[in-house]
Amino acid sequence: MSIQLGKLCSRIIEQHFGEVVRTVVDDLFASIAKPLSQIIRSTGLTKSEVCKSLAILIKFNMVGFSLNKARTGYEYRLHYDRIVMVLRYPRYVHLIQTKFGHESAVLMEELLRSGTQCASYIIVKSMSNVDGKDNNTLALLRDKFADLAQENYITRAPEPKPSDGGADLMELCHDIPNPFLMPELDLRVLKELHEGKPVKVPDEDVHWVVNVEQFHIDFRNTIMVTAIERLIDSNAGECMKYLLQLMRERTNPWEAVSNPIALVDLRQRCERKSQNVEMLRYLDQYISVMESNDYLSKFDTKGGGQFTVNVKRIFEQLTWACIENIIVEKYGSKAARIFRVVRMKKYVEQEDIQKEAMVPAKDAKLLTYKLLEENFLQIQTFRKPGGGNSGAPKSFFLFYVNQPQIVSMLLELSYKALYNSITRLTHDKTVNKRLIEKSQRLESIVETMKERGESEAYINEILETLTPPEQEILAKVKLRVKSLYSAEIGIDETIFMLKLYQEYQK
Repeated sequence: MSIQLGKLCSRIIEQHFGEVVRTVVDDLFASIAKPLSQIIRSTGLTKSEVCKSLAILIKFNMVGFSLNKARTGYEYRLHYDRIVMVLRYPRYVHLIQTKFGHESAVLMEELLRSGTQCASYIIVKSMSNVDGKDNNTLALLRDKFADLAQENYITRAPEPKPSDGGADLMELCHDIPNPFLMPELDLRVLKELHEGKPVKVPDEDVHWVVNVEQFHIDFRNTIMVTAIERLIDSNAGECMKYLLQLMRERTNPWEAVSNPIALVDLRQRCERKSQNVEMLRYLDQYISVMESNDYLSKFDTKGGGQFTVNVKRIFEQLTWACIENIIVEKYGSKAARIFRVVRMKKYVEQEDIQKEAMVPAKDAKLLTYKLLEENFLQIQTFRKPGGGNSGAPKSFFLFYVNQPQIVSMLLELSYKALYNSITRLTHDKTVNKRLIEKSQRLESIVETMKERGESEAYINEILETLTPPEQEILAKVKLRVKSLYSAEIGIDETIFMLKLYQEYQK
């Protein structure tokens, strides 16, 4: 945990849940685990405020609790990674929209907004955001919800059970036999619930949460397929997609290296699912190229050859590419060349850097020490015993690259950039709040007028209530907000890849 990550979590929580909840998060971030009494004492909030804040955070899986060592009370700990994932929610919804359609995306958005909720309430609440409601809409939403569970995008929340520490203490049971099993939902009950009638919901004890692990598997696979497409071509990317499907069926999805996959099985999968004749014709060559780039490793020769997917190695290479791109953007191509030379040589002296990188001596020294200052390079000192009359030892200074340290530094910079982006976005919206609300009211009025069939002249007259200077300011604000949102998405993608690198290094 770091200071920048703490500031980012604090900003996200304040933006979504308010000042009181942020105070509790700040207090939990500063410790590993805390009981309720200590949180109340250190935050200065009332017991009611702390309990409500913890209940909200637990509902959204941002705080976990467990019994203390004496098993007489609870200790609360912060899941700071889950707080940062709030920025990823739009990507989750977009993925579901792409794979399953609008109704599934509405269900996912409602579940993300609720944190933890039973299926009946999610389906009924989603009715208001679905177009073209009719008698079959509830049945459609129920089926879509079941599809999300079947595809592992949602999962049952851990169930509370009595603890052996005391009758009034509960523990969460994470070991659910079938966490994706959908309960029976009666359409008649759903209809009555939608109409606001008092009815007992049969599945009110079965709560659901978003299974972020499945989303992250999809994001990871997309990164690998895109990397292959850029390295070779789209046919190779499609080949990698089918390889990853076979890997998912035979291997734990987060293993650093997959179980062996036979070329015969891959060919059969491609023939069954793809109409790409060119990919099928040159499948052996595509596999050979991926093997030469360390994306695959040959495991055995039987069955036409067996290969393993080197997920860890792939993300090491992608992380190197990310680091070099950052150096190019910040310090130029010469600095990136110097960095690449040091990385390839592992340990190298200053004089050798300028020769290998083919950079003038002055520039090489300046850029090398700039990279050293910014922690992209490290320096190691070696002492060699001296000879002759003086006997003075001679020192050698060798430059080297420490990839894990660079990744940690870049994560810090990414958290800081995200914090600054969110802060700037909040400031722009606050300063121009009146103008933005005026523009939204006008857009709503114009939409209503168009539905009524009002004349264009009358509509233009209404639009002119927004003066040219206001329109100019509004255009600038919208452009800046759009740029900041795009920056947030890009930074979050970088964080996701760097965190994956760290996980595979473990």
